[in-house]
Amino acid sequence: MKFLLLFILGVFLGTNLFGQEPKLSALLTELAENSCKCIDSISVYDKKKGEITKEISKCIDAQTGAYQMGKKLLELDSLKANAIERNGKKEINISLNMDKNSVEYRTAYYELERYLMINCKSIKDKVATNDKQGKHSFSDNPEARDFYSKGVDESNKENYKTAIDFFEKAVKIDSAFAFAWDNMGICYRKLGNYDRAIAAYKKSLEIDPEGLMPLQNIAVVYLYKKEYNNAIDAYQKLAEIDKNNPEVFYGIGNIYATVLNDYEKGLDNMCKAYNLYIEQKSPYRTDAEKIIQTIYAEMKKQDKQDRFFEILKSHNIKTN
Repeated sequence: MKFLLLFILGVFLGTNLFGQEPKLSALLTELAENSCKCIDSISVYDKKKGEITKEISKCIDAQTGAYQMGKKLLELDSLKANAIERNGKKEINISLNMDKNSVEYRTAYYELERYLMINCKSIKDKVATNDKQGKHSFSDNPEARDFYSKGVDESNKENYKTAIDFFEKAVKIDSAFAFAWDNMGICYRKLGNYDRAIAAYKKSLEIDPEGLMPLQNIAVVYLYKKEYNNAIDAYQKLAEIDKNNPEVFYGIGNIYATVLNDYEKGLDNMCKAYNLYIEQKSPYRTDAEKIIQTIYAEMKKQDKQDRFFEILKSHNIKTN
């Protein structure tokens, strides 16, 4: 069953969601910082990605009601104009709709989420955690694991060359240490050495042909190399293993929309990604939203707004 979703029309029309008045902006910043601290405290050890995204969602939920109330209080001037006269006094009624499926609640939740995706590093770090471990994901050799841990620490500090040295030491001890190859590939990609990144990912896939991390990341590297067909093929292979992975549809949609200028195919795939992000409570929903905004702008130039909204409707996505 598909979800009935809501997009804020302001997004499509190019409204700056963070251009609020100073008091509202300060409120958003304060509550988002609270959410960010909560997210930063989430342990990812031995947890699947779905579990992590649910905990992230709880961190945002915890601040959403306060943000709703704060917005209401900052709108007192408009509320006064519609105040109810009782006993010779004007009373202002402030009601909150805490139904998580309501437009009011989701608008507040999404504004916090968008802000966090821009300003809270922890949120993307937590969601990026790989959640599928295969037989050879980790090594049984303690020395190899020690080098791997040191490599991860250096990578987190953005010392990618040093991290690669540690990962190479790990795979020299245990050549079937898939996660070491995966992280080596990430470091090479960060350094712009795409061929070595691909070689590392391919080595990982020789060890574990169903490795989600290398399949997903090799597609990204092909995209950087402008090998778009190879990127699409990699995403499609990922889909065979993990058909409900929104990154598949996001990646393919991004290529069609921003590179190949096939906006209808791009939008179709991006809507699939958006729905899956919503279903899985993933904050990467905001990234899909941005691409959809870009597609809308391009289709509007071509006078294809009706087709744009037809595609959204086919995916049960409503605008407000």
